Amino acid sequence: MKFWDHQHNARAETRRLLLAFAVAVVLLVASVHGALVLAWQMMNWALPVQLPYPRGFLAANVGVSLLLVLGGWWLETSNLRAGGVRLAQRIGAREARPATSHAEQRLCNVVQELCIAAHMPQPQVMVLPRTEAINAFAAGWDASDAVVAVTQGALDWLTREELQGMVAHELSHLHEGDTRLKMRLAGMVYGLELVHHFGDEMRERPGLAWWFGSAIRLAGWAGWLTGRLLKAAVSRQREFLADARAVQWTRSKDGLGGVLRKVQTQRAQAGAAGAPHGHTGLAHPAVQHMLLVDVPSASVLQRHLDSHPTLDERVQRIYGRRMQPLPLTPVHEPPESAPRTAAAAPGGASLASLVDPFARF
Repeated sequence: MKFWDHQHNARAETRRLLLAFAVAVVLLVASVHGALVLAWQMMNWALPVQLPYPRGFLAANVGVSLLLVLGGWWLETSNLRAGGVRLAQRIGAREARPATSHAEQRLCNVVQELCIAAHMPQPQVMVLPRTEAINAFAAGWDASDAVVAVTQGALDWLTREELQGMVAHELSHLHEGDTRLKMRLAGMVYGLELVHHFGDEMRERPGLAWWFGSAIRLAGWAGWLTGRLLKAAVSRQREFLADARAVQWTRSKDGLGGVLRKVQTQRAQAGAAGAPHGHTGLAHPAVQHMLLVDVPSASVLQRHLDSHPTLDERVQRIYGRRMQPLPLTPVHEPPESAPRTAAAAPGGASLASLVDPFARF
């Protein structure tokens, strides 16, 4: 995997999408004003006399639109500032207990090793004990409330190398500020949605308000849908970036690649048995866009708004070709008692040397 190229492409595409998001907000404001102008003209056609535009018509339209968008963004981001640990606890995660579980000791060691090697603060390590699906997420606005949470399924089925790939992916999200970016975009989408709701409220009133409400509702719906599509596209690029960063940091395709291939097997088995995917707690809308792998969409329409690329696409990017799913076998690795800050990684090199961006294969 040419991880440097993949990272460069993901960052460049993210910048283009964020610019498109800003343009979408400007176009929404212009569309609301244009729709209101059209509504005024249609109203005039239905009246025997022509009414002039009220004084400050343009300023009022632009001002109210921006107030809704930016006010909604501020409200939503304020609600999301509860902190990573509180968010993880809300969906059923608890603090890791390395003293009572060999698997959780191994997880804590891996997180500590990678954080030391990447020169970044160590986040709180948490576990979702009743979730059988292989998954993880990172959350938090800054280092003081950052958290990395993994499911019990990940502890049960992943080798140490695969766990390193999973943790490296999540630490990349924290390192790149993806959590803040996604929360801010979620807030902006909520602000765009408020324009649509404002139009809905106005349509419930008779007369002139119905005309204006219909115009605002239509423009707001178009802006909200565009915002959701762009937010999902940005999220998919950040997943590609985190995948490439995980391969760079661990210098192992089989680490993260093995995780994704085992998820493919797990989902295929659950689908064949007609059973749920074991995503207890992970279906919460506040964390879906933060997951290592998203909860499968139930409808074709929803898949167009997915925050993650497909598993097949991610595996093909990591390996450069299609790969078969890996069988699920219980992990039998020797217990770990103490943090291994200079632990050996695949190939015999230390994690510190592998994370070093100047290190070579």
